[in-house]
Amino acid sequence: MLLRTEKLTKRFGGLVAVKSVDLNVNRGEILGIIGPNGAGKTTLTNLVSGVFYPTDGRTYFEDRDITFLPAHVRARMGIARTFQLVRPLRDFTAFENVVVSCLFARGESLREARKSAWRICELVELEEPERRLDRLTVFELKKLEIARALGCQPKLLILDEVMAGLNVEEMQRMIQLVKSLREKQMTICVIEHVMSVISQLTDRVVVLDRGEIIAEGPYEEVAHDPKVVSAYLGEEA
Repeated sequence: MLLRTEKLTKRFGGLVAVKSVDLNVNRGEILGIIGPNGAGKTTLTNLVSGVFYPTDGRTYFEDRDITFLPAHVRARMGIARTFQLVRPLRDFTAFENVVVSCLFARGESLREARKSAWRICELVELEEPERRLDRLTVFELKKLEIARALGCQPKLLILDEVMAGLNVEEMQRMIQLVKSLREKQMTICVIEHVMSVISQLTDRVVVLDRGEIIAEGPYEEVAHDPKVVSAYLGEEA
């Protein structure tokens, strides 16, 4: 077990965004986290990565209690994430963005960080990384976001809707990229709305609705769970 939460809860005033969530992430797996809009997926991601602290409950990473450790400490421990809205340093080139990640997350010298950044850019197939960010496509910006996360040398990589804005061909290429990262002994959590991606990519799926886990298991199993069907039909209604 790489990461687990126990009764993790987050309240914002009277709103319970995440309620008593027991999440287990197995080492080496690709775990999908799905659910209708407002289900609590991003809040749960923020709790795991240290953006938010919980109201109640605990989080453990490699059996260490990290519940109230700040995000930058968790990043150095090996928890990295992407964001739905890509947030690169706009005045820097793509390559320089990855260098900065390596400098701060790894504590490398500038020379070492540049070497690491080149390797990461090659790994994610980010071509001509010394371009300005306004020259990058949406797909390339998504790959840059992953590259920046990889600068942390993550044991757990959390991908928050990396498929948003991509066409079908780009999605397939992104799926292959994520699979290649798993082959490098990386554990990956995928928060995603595109069910075709979840079905192709994940070993196991956790379904959230109104802040609670309502189902978990292989995609084909949870996709036919009456509670899951009801949650998504309720969203469409």
